[in-house]
Amino acid sequence: MDLLNSHLLSLILFAPALGALVLLLIPKDQVGAIRWAALIASLVPLVLSVILWLNFNAGAAGFQFREDYLWFPLIGSDYRLGVDGISLPMVLLTAILSPLGILFSFGVQDKVKAYMILFLLLETGSFGVFMALDLLVFFLFYEIGLIPMYFLINIWGSANKQYASFKFMLYTMAGSLGLLLGIQVIGLTLGSFSLETAIAAWPTWSGTIAGLPATTVRMVAFVAFVVAFAIKVPIWPLHTWLPDAHTEAPTAGSMMLAGILLKLGAYGFLRLVLPLYPVEAAAGAWVLALFATIAIVATAFASFGQTDFKRLVAYSSVNHMGFVALGVAVAAWTAQNGSAEEGILALNGAVLQMFNHGLSAAGMFLLVGVIYDRTHTRNLDDFGGLMPLMPVYGGLLLFTSMASLGLPGLNGFVSEFMVVRGSFPVFSALTAISMLGLLMTGAYILRGIYKTIYGPLNTKWVGHTSDISVREIIAWAPLGILMLVLGLAPNWMVSVINAAVTRLF
Repeated sequence: MDLLNSHLLSLILFAPALGALVLLLIPKDQVGAIRWAALIASLVPLVLSVILWLNFNAGAAGFQFREDYLWFPLIGSDYRLGVDGISLPMVLLTAILSPLGILFSFGVQDKVKAYMILFLLLETGSFGVFMALDLLVFFLFYEIGLIPMYFLINIWGSANKQYASFKFMLYTMAGSLGLLLGIQVIGLTLGSFSLETAIAAWPTWSGTIAGLPATTVRMVAFVAFVVAFAIKVPIWPLHTWLPDAHTEAPTAGSMMLAGILLKLGAYGFLRLVLPLYPVEAAAGAWVLALFATIAIVATAFASFGQTDFKRLVAYSSVNHMGFVALGVAVAAWTAQNGSAEEGILALNGAVLQMFNHGLSAAGMFLLVGVIYDRTHTRNLDDFGGLMPLMPVYGGLLLFTSMASLGLPGLNGFVSEFMVVRGSFPVFSALTAISMLGLLMTGAYILRGIYKTIYGPLNTKWVGHTSDISVREIIAWAPLGILMLVLGLAPNWMVSVINAAVTRLF
């Protein structure tokens, strides 16, 4: 038990990678064994993450389950891991979505071994970002997740997969270059890449670099950090890679892209930008709030105009992540200008929205994948009236859509309400404008439902389609249960988040 507690984070982090190594030893023609081995390898960190959650003390200050080992002492970078109430929900979300994505991927027939190995490596990369307490280690895992997703889109994607994967790589790598330079400036200036050392010393550092004063150096590094994470969220107008990547990615890839990878950018704002650049973040908070509002409104209208079901859900991800960005902007402003109560409430909502959006977006992409597997089309105009033919599927789609819409009683309402309630006293006009996005969210969700399961029955599907399978229901069920539980009783997670957010302020 002592070994488990002292190395719990490393066990969670590297269990998927070890599973990928095991898959290398299984002959590629043993498809069934590969699938089940990958699923078991992804279930191990889920079990360990539940243990982590149950043993986490929300009332304790600082990072818990710490691991700190020498790695690169010459430049002051070490293998440092830890979690708090902000990172813990993201670790749990990653552990939940990964086995569900692998279970849904049992339908993949081409290059199954390579697919499962990449999926497990993607899981390890995501865990590493949420656990890292060293800036260089953070960057390494931030990039590790990029490579598997590129190949998942490029090899197993749809017709336009080459373009989408290249655009995904180009955008994210462009942001990462600036992030790496910013991290190097901090680490080499302070003599350590420790996140805690940087948080304590970097905001008040007063030296010069190449004759440039500290304020200029910090501003340049701040812009580099913001651009990198804004691309990953993504925040308007840096969002254009996302609809293409989602549309062409395989279903489980879209689940992980929306559920986890978008959260890496938002987590970067919370873990690095806010504590390392409090003054600069406060000064630019209104710009972030403006872009977040544009994202909420513009992408809601864009979703309404889509005829591709998957593209509709992709634009909705930008819409929902806009509320996360708005909550971050409120926190940045209030941390330096009073009104801490509103900032804490908005940031609680933003972190909870990250978790909630991961559930609802993954559920929506899963259900889009189900209907595509049966009809081989994502064109909303080709569906129509499928409820009598697929009643179970129709019920699950209706439930998940309502969670995404923000229906009271389901998870989406709680987090978005918290963000809006916290942001209105701070950015009143922008928050009021963002309500247009909520209005259009209802419009595009209802339009998508009507086009698929309601309206006149398209008779060409009679006798040519089947309802959702048991395996697909099992892959959806944990998402649906959590959507309901977090809608009715969110405090089991909010209490953990709130303690960390309050300490951050």
